[in-house]
Amino acid sequence: MKQKNVLNCIFSSWYPKFKNITIRSRIIPLPKEFIEYLKADNVVLPREHMTSEGIETSSDSDNDTEEWQALEEDPDLETAIAPEFNEIDSRIKEATIEFDGAVFPKLNWSSPLDAVWISLDGTLKCSCPSDVYLLLKSSDRIASDLCESFNHCEDGDGEMSEGFELVLRKWVEISPGMEFRCFVKNHRLVAISQRDTSSFYKFIEENEIDICKDIYCFYNSKIAYKFPDSSFVFDIYRDAANKVLLIDFGPFGSATDSLLFSWSEIESLSVDDCTEEEFSGQFRFICDEAGIQVNPYHRNRMPSDIVDLACGNDINKLVDFLQVGNLIERPGSNSSDE
Repeated sequence: MKQKNVLNCIFSSWYPKFKNITIRSRIIPLPKEFIEYLKADNVVLPREHMTSEGIETSSDSDNDTEEWQALEEDPDLETAIAPEFNEIDSRIKEATIEFDGAVFPKLNWSSPLDAVWISLDGTLKCSCPSDVYLLLKSSDRIASDLCESFNHCEDGDGEMSEGFELVLRKWVEISPGMEFRCFVKNHRLVAISQRDTSSFYKFIEENEIDICKDIYCFYNSKIAYKFPDSSFVFDIYRDAANKVLLIDFGPFGSATDSLLFSWSEIESLSVDDCTEEEFSGQFRFICDEAGIQVNPYHRNRMPSDIVDLACGNDINKLVDFLQVGNLIERPGSNSSDE
């Protein structure tokens, strides 16, 4: 895998050619200042002059007053000043209106799937700029896009210096069980994998032949020989029989998750075994509950006990927490007094 293969998978590189078979999207070029904001350690959200409902937010003077009050209470406190990106704010709001009130964000290659735990509904659904900023700032996948763009490339590693973009896609309700990752080697579709490896879907096995047929027909008629690389990965959503939607492209290599395959397996698959008449590659899916894999993004979430305590979801945990707290001796206190 080389840098040019990674660059060919940037959203703006392929979207114009395939926009009729994928989700409607808007592309917003990002200035250097915004990239530096995303790379910074703090999680202060940019100020918005107007909310998504058109109501004016608190003024700068109000924010300044709060900062002065905080400093008076604690002179050593360092307050983080919220940046402003008014042009990006405006373009996000325009896209939200255009796409019926909701979008989901991504950068050049990745979406912040590992940060859904921080959203109110546990999804990537965004209705205002602050929703977008919070997901981007909380995601390790986005940080990897920014700082490790070419780390898997044989002709150099490191980050891309410019050309970053924010992609806003029309929010579409998608069933995870209908998503599949497809591997193309030397213009031949050699492998298909179930996309959501953390769940078992009985209907996949029941419709195995039809799924392979629909994906293969879609590839041959809509994608084959139209993507600049001869080997690549693409994700699709099969909404129903004979109804397939392109989701994304990825480079053919370790930068892309091979899911139910290993990359050594995919690279060893013979192209000669694949015919042009029908799909003759390998299709892998989870056959039963025992085959379920751990969701790789769960490690980014907060412990469930903390969430339950914060939200009051489990009163028993709160009672146990308070009882344990009473058993801990306070500094300088006598245990018998307690």
